[in-house]
Amino acid sequence: VQLQASGGGLVQAGGSLRLSCAASRSAESANVMGWYRQAPGKTREAVAVITSGGSTFYADSVKGRFTISRDNAKNTVYLQMNSLKPEDTDIYYCSAKFPSGNYWGQGTLVTVSS
Repeated sequence: VQLQASGGGLVQAGGSLRLSCAASRSAESANVMGWYRQAPGKTREAVAVITSGGSTFYADSVKGRFTISRDNAKNTVYLQMNSLKPEDTDIYYCSAKFPSGNYWGQGTLVTVSS
């Protein structure tokens, strides 16, 4: 399974970005899809996760600002990021858990300037 992430970039504080992650396999079979972020030298942390049933989890630091969604017809998971802060600057990775295993996409860099 391949996951292709896109949508990162440079944005000013208070701005918005939408990340997309397209899977090479039908997303309907993915139990969980999510976004994680990792700064150099730090542990990768979960940002937002969505289950096949639509249940969502958000890190406390992004609640009320980020929204995760999935479009199974497009095999894609999205992360809408609003009211971005400089501390949101990170490399963001998408992940999908299929019955065959857990897969990761390449990272996409999000940089928020103050």
